[in-house]
Amino acid sequence: MAGYVQDRWFKEETTPDGKVVRVKTDRHGIGMRYRARYFGPDGTEKSESFPDRQKGRADKWLTRIEADMDAGNYVDPKAGRVTFGEYAEKYLGGLTADQVSQEVVRRRIRLHAVPYMRTRPMGSFKPEHVRTWLNSLQLAVPNGTYRRAIYDSVSALFNAAVDDKVLKSNPCHAQSVKAPVPEDRLIVPWSEERVLAVRGGLPARYAATVDAGGGCGLRQGEVFGLAKPNIDFAAGWVHVRQQIKRVGGTLVFAPPKRGKLRDAPLSPVVGAGLRDHMDLFPPVPVTLPWKTPDGPPTTLELVFTSGVGHAIWRSYFDDFVWKPALAHAGVIPPRERGERRYAAAPDDGMHALRHFYASVVLEAGGSIKALSVYLGHSDPGFTLKIYTHLLPSSEEKARAAVSSVFQRIRPLGLSEAA
Repeated sequence: MAGYVQDRWFKEETTPDGKVVRVKTDRHGIGMRYRARYFGPDGTEKSESFPDRQKGRADKWLTRIEADMDAGNYVDPKAGRVTFGEYAEKYLGGLTADQVSQEVVRRRIRLHAVPYMRTRPMGSFKPEHVRTWLNSLQLAVPNGTYRRAIYDSVSALFNAAVDDKVLKSNPCHAQSVKAPVPEDRLIVPWSEERVLAVRGGLPARYAATVDAGGGCGLRQGEVFGLAKPNIDFAAGWVHVRQQIKRVGGTLVFAPPKRGKLRDAPLSPVVGAGLRDHMDLFPPVPVTLPWKTPDGPPTTLELVFTSGVGHAIWRSYFDDFVWKPALAHAGVIPPRERGERRYAAAPDDGMHALRHFYASVVLEAGGSIKALSVYLGHSDPGFTLKIYTHLLPSSEEKARAAVSSVFQRIRPLGLSEAA
């Protein structure tokens, strides 16, 4: 065996006549009697204590430790005693993704996992504990897609705990644990009337944001980060090169989502709208750090700025500019007297303009592949998954094609004549 069990209440001594006898130690009757001791894979001595009359349990524990080390499944028992809350803070402090992604993961775990599992030792987690948490999560978070995102973040934390030898296995991977199922919802694009009504409800300074979002397919952060040199009126292109993001309470310039730089076609009508906007509200040089709050200062002539010439905060725009326009267009109810906020509108944020843009392109016969490039999606398959139901129906084309062949055999109207 790699270790041994020490009896701390008795010790062996050799008498003058050479006999070995057991005598009481100074600790006799005090505290735990048995200490199982062994050397871990890192060469340091480790131990676990057991009470009186449980030497057999100590021996079994030590045998199990030895078997785990032989099989490569060893986990330091003391490492498993760290609580979920303690390990979560350590894990979140060591995330290596970009800062925006880090904030998303921190919010999911701190708001939706730590309050439920904070005090449980990591080494004690079983599938039943994850199932109980998921049941509670279902009541707290009705949206299945967001529940799945939370679950994935927690599962990643447990994966890290396995890598760190804090856990033997990820309890989320047990067969009895069923991951939340994301909700498949069909995108229902806005009508032309709604787009124009919302545009009409925006202050003049922000009306052309609808042109950039609904006419070029830009994301909200890309609209706010659009700079004068990004618009090529002569060639008819918008060059999407940056966006504005909030990182740790600070606005920064950053590359578009997933770093995908792209070009989107600029129609003459949309171009005229953007040109008129810049005549009324000339672009303003704005300096923000690049990518992170401590990144190098970068200055761009922004097409859209606040009334005092600063970069636009999304939270301010959504609550005090966009939602009043939604209420003006009848998309959400007017704000109640005495209420500070409008009703929630999760499906009618500025992202709805991208869906509108996609529907217009597809209705006009644009290809999924081209649309994927214009929107900056990861691949055409992703675009097809989202917008396949918006593709123009092929049934009329099928009827016409078949009729053109079979009309030679049976001319249309023959049966009526008979």
